[in-house]
Amino acid sequence: MEARVKKLFDRYELLFKKSLGGDVDMDEVASVYASAFIAASPAGVLAGKNDDQLKHTMEQGYARYRAIGTKEMRVRNIGISPIDELHCVAHVAWSSTYARKDRPDVVIDFDVHYLVQILDGEPKIFGWVSGDEQELLRKHGIG
Repeated sequence: MEARVKKLFDRYELLFKKSLGGDVDMDEVASVYASAFIAASPAGVLAGKNDDQLKHTMEQGYARYRAIGTKEMRVRNIGISPIDELHCVAHVAWSSTYARKDRPDVVIDFDVHYLVQILDGEPKIFGWVSGDEQELLRKHGIG
């Protein structure tokens, strides 16, 4: 399980890198997600489907990351908490680098906890829990 989940996030990191360069296939991005998902953050809980709306929302999100100067999004570490033989929580520690006008780049570390299911040998993200990204960015003068 651990090797498969780490490979999933290696791929996710690569797709994020491509998106920051404006070169991303939204079908490929959507392929890391299950057919439905849940997301929780200080903004509330959201349930959604892996459909055209998700692709559109993800595309807008990547455009926003580019607009606020995101240069890199890198996985620092992954911890796996198995739930059973098909499910786990992947605790992903990210480092993001941002360009700022008239100031040095800033690196911000944060964690996201992903719910992962492995069906037919393939892991898919079906949920995530994250902190207050907007507040964290504001604290560092981003956005």
